[in-house]
Amino acid sequence: MKSAKVHPAIIVFAREPVAGRTKTRLIPAIGADASAALAHAFALDTLAKARAITDRLVIAGSCHGSAADSPYFRRLARRYDAELVDQGSGALGARMRRVLVPYLDDGALLIGTDIPSLPHQFLTRLMNLLRRFRVVLGPSLDGGYYAVAARGVLPDIFRGIRWGTANVFANTLRRLEAGSVGYGLGDAWYDVDCRDDLLMLLAELRLSDGRCPCPATARLLRRLGLLNRRR
Repeated sequence: MKSAKVHPAIIVFAREPVAGRTKTRLIPAIGADASAALAHAFALDTLAKARAITDRLVIAGSCHGSAADSPYFRRLARRYDAELVDQGSGALGARMRRVLVPYLDDGALLIGTDIPSLPHQFLTRLMNLLRRFRVVLGPSLDGGYYAVAARGVLPDIFRGIRWGTANVFANTLRRLEAGSVGYGLGDAWYDVDCRDDLLMLLAELRLSDGRCPCPATARLLRRLGLLNRRR
């Protein structure tokens, strides 16, 4: 009897949306409550896209206390039939490594939630690239990356990186090349972190011609009065 084929996991890195502590760079533009609500909408859209292309969905939660004890993350896990794990403490690189390692035998794609309008086919392409390469990156327009995928032994690409700078992606590629690690690159996209990013998202949604890439986010933006309803 053949064993069931195991597919790579998609791990969604998410932070519990708490007003005043979530999406803080958006607070001057839209306020603390709206920024937290927007973070929640981003998570919903990201999880929906991930669930549509994988049967192994994992939520890696960050919150005050344990993600397993968080009513917010437990609701999300039930809604999307996802496994729930805790990011733990430490710098971003340490948390990403901690979450990825248990899934590397079959491969895993880790994505954040700040990419609500990422096209569905971009995620599919990243998953396909993971069949050919040990490491796959999805570059973001701010000089970082919105996704990292790996299988097998994880190279040393997270330690010593200055997160949040414009050189994260370039420095990561240098690490991979120095270690002769084969890698694949997905399509570039943008994170929504600050007012200018939000304006880009609003412009994209206005031009989407009815094919909304992030319905939960669009509904909230309309309720906030930031996105006009189509006539």
